[in-house]
Amino acid sequence: MAEFTMELNDEQKEVRDWLHGFAADVIRPAAAEWDEREETPWPVIQEAAKIGIYSLDFYAQQYFDPTGLGIPMAMEELFWGDAGIALSIVGTGLAAVGVLANGTEEQIGTWIPQMYGDANDVKVAAFCSSEPDAGSDVASMRTRAVYDEAKDEWVLNGTKTWATNGGIANVHVVVAVVDPELGSKGHASFIVPPNTPGLSQGQKFKKHGIRASHTAEVVLDNVRVPGSCLLGGKEKLDARLARAREKAMSGGERVKNAAMATFEASRPAVGAMAVGTARAAYEEALEYARTREQFGRPIIDNQGVAFQLADMRTSVDAARLLVWRASWMAVNGKQFTAAEGSMSKLFASETAKKVTAQAVQILGGNGYTREYPVERMHRDAAIYTIFEGTSEIQRLVIARTLAGVPIR
Repeated sequence: MAEFTMELNDEQKEVRDWLHGFAADVIRPAAAEWDEREETPWPVIQEAAKIGIYSLDFYAQQYFDPTGLGIPMAMEELFWGDAGIALSIVGTGLAAVGVLANGTEEQIGTWIPQMYGDANDVKVAAFCSSEPDAGSDVASMRTRAVYDEAKDEWVLNGTKTWATNGGIANVHVVVAVVDPELGSKGHASFIVPPNTPGLSQGQKFKKHGIRASHTAEVVLDNVRVPGSCLLGGKEKLDARLARAREKAMSGGERVKNAAMATFEASRPAVGAMAVGTARAAYEEALEYARTREQFGRPIIDNQGVAFQLADMRTSVDAARLLVWRASWMAVNGKQFTAAEGSMSKLFASETAKKVTAQAVQILGGNGYTREYPVERMHRDAAIYTIFEGTSEIQRLVIARTLAGVPIR
């Protein structure tokens, strides 16, 4: 087990500096354009693929970093560049985590490479869990998966929403209900291979922020996938459903559903994204306060501004500490006895909203215009308290964990 430390080793520092250079030289110059276009920045993703950032190998190296700091470090640097473009680059990772969390070794080896493609033919993937009537309330999910035993196929029907890369993805990972009587414990995840008949893109959303990231509905109309596309396999699913029916898990324990396993693995990473955006806004505000003069002196000489910057920096550093702790705990098998993963996501996301708002205030009228990046950062930051579990849901998870109440 790796000891917890805030000091990056030489290899990690090299990777951090490499990512920071890409964020500064490639992502930031393109940020305003793709925010205005509200389109997937394929050229930027391709540039990331060419140098190895958008690849299975890179994310595997960070994912298996024994310190647990590889992924949060990478997320922070990329999202420091721009949240919308960065989400387009890392969005495939959520689908990949879904396969890693629930799939067999064969499924991992077969499907994850197809999610990324290569530098000459870049692909993306989508994780499809939320529905129009089932966001935080995953037990209300209606998308059904019915097994056709004669053909060894699963038939999927339903509509998914808020899917990053939904409809444009090469591979879709879809969470569906296989046993409605078991609520969230009756869910399973399925791979929908490229060009599968019956899958189509529904509405593409025009969003307040992260506009360079494609978000859309995914419609499943009698989508048939081979039995081998059930993540984990049917034998494992049948055994899990049987345990749920027998109520083998009781008290403070619970049977994890497929979607929850994915979200629990990714929440500290989302916290790191929020840290990146917050840090970027803080740095912009700090530089502006040092150079902007009013009444014959830089505005940072005014306590009203200086104290805001002090609070901003303190909050950013505190958020990073929580994210890194949760990431280290996860990779070293430490149990989240106080919902430390949700705690890190909650605090970091709230910090991003607050710090970006403070940055706009420090820049005054300039901060309210699109000529300065803090306006975009403020819009982007709003998503962190919403996706992959709202702040209210994070508080619920934390409170129930502290109380020893099962999380359903």
